[in-house]
Amino acid sequence: MRKLILLGLVLAWLGFAASPSCWLQDAASSGSLVWLLCQQGGLLISEDGGASWRQVALPAEGKMRAVELLPDGRGFIVGDGGTVLMTEDGGRSWTRVNVPAHEHLSAIHFVGNHGWIAGWGGTILHSADGGKTWVRQITPVPYSLESIYFVDEKHGWAVGWTGAILRTEDGGQTWEPIRSPVASWSLSAVYFRDLNEGWAVGFGGQILHTRDGGRTWETQPSPVRDWLTSIQFDRAGRAWVTTSTGFLVSEDGGQTWRHVRLNEPVFLSRMIEVGDSLWAVGPFGVLRQQRETLAWQSLELRTAAETAGSREAATS
Repeated sequence: MRKLILLGLVLAWLGFAASPSCWLQDAASSGSLVWLLCQQGGLLISEDGGASWRQVALPAEGKMRAVELLPDGRGFIVGDGGTVLMTEDGGRSWTRVNVPAHEHLSAIHFVGNHGWIAGWGGTILHSADGGKTWVRQITPVPYSLESIYFVDEKHGWAVGWTGAILRTEDGGQTWEPIRSPVASWSLSAVYFRDLNEGWAVGFGGQILHTRDGGRTWETQPSPVRDWLTSIQFDRAGRAWVTTSTGFLVSEDGGQTWRHVRLNEPVFLSRMIEVGDSLWAVGPFGVLRQQRETLAWQSLELRTAAETAGSREAATS
């Protein structure tokens, strides 16, 4: 079985490439609407679950770092220099939102109308009105924060450089620093299945696990020393972690992990749920999980213009 999985991933690599003008930085989905964020400032939009794509230019300069898509078609993109962009029409048009920050912004997460943005220098911003206005929350660390996650409007966590871990039980009005001796390297992502059980992953193959809402953390054995970049569960209950060389997968609820290696380094950085499967995004393209199985394949990212050009070339 493992050989079949690896073969599928090797074959997937053959078609794994996005446009050189768009290095994929992040992704988000809601129903059949999927967004892929280009680091250079563009956005690829699919309204049919990835069957076709169109590219939208964004009214901002500098590196774009994170995207969030809400069920009603509202969405947000954050990036360098305190950039926050907002759409209310599914990504067709964008406006810039004024926020009390000039730092680089790295992550964004919403629960209902409550949203949080994390960034460099310990920055956390909060919105209670669906992202129209934002206020700065006081944090106890000066380190850059790379990921932020809430399970409801009150309980959230943020992680970042030098093993920084923050937790809140009041929506971020107060953030508690967690000084864990096992968090010795910078952390890239945090994810909680419920109020108590969560994971944080990062540099050096680091996998941290908590059973008490993030008050204490333990190290889980990791099969790699790569940079771990995101964590997600599929609908079959498997846990996946993206790495610079492929995936880690757990089939026992995130208790033990094994390495599923790609033939070439692809630097996967983000996973999202689209329909009944997961997508894994890296700067050069997208892999799609095959119907909640252990197999993945590449997703062709062709815009309408590219498809039309191919058809014209084929008939000429």
